[in-house]
Amino acid sequence: MTPITLLMQAAPDQNFGLRMMLNFALIIPIFYFLLIRPQMKERKRHEKMVEGVKKGDEVVTNGGLIGTVIHSDGHRLTVRTGESTRVTVDRGRVASVLEEKDHLNMRSEE
Repeated sequence: MTPITLLMQAAPDQNFGLRMMLNFALIIPIFYFLLIRPQMKERKRHEKMVEGVKKGDEVVTNGGLIGTVIHSDGHRLTVRTGESTRVTVDRGRVASVLEEKDHLNMRSEE
């Protein structure tokens, strides 16, 4: 036998299962800190923002409607989007609440 054939006939890996378990043990915390935890924090921030929506707030919905909240009733908000246009929106569909500085920036761009 030549040395090359001896090298090609390497012994099977005895610690394959242990290395595989170690890989999974390292992947799980990485997924938690990079994917799951930030998503949970964002969901809590959004829930807190949605609970704080009150009459007079300027909101943007997930559909892109921008308007002022004129009535809040449980899970529904009535939003005025124009002079005489009113839309009823589920509270959970509010994407963001515009702050005064955001509102002023939008007006200055027009």
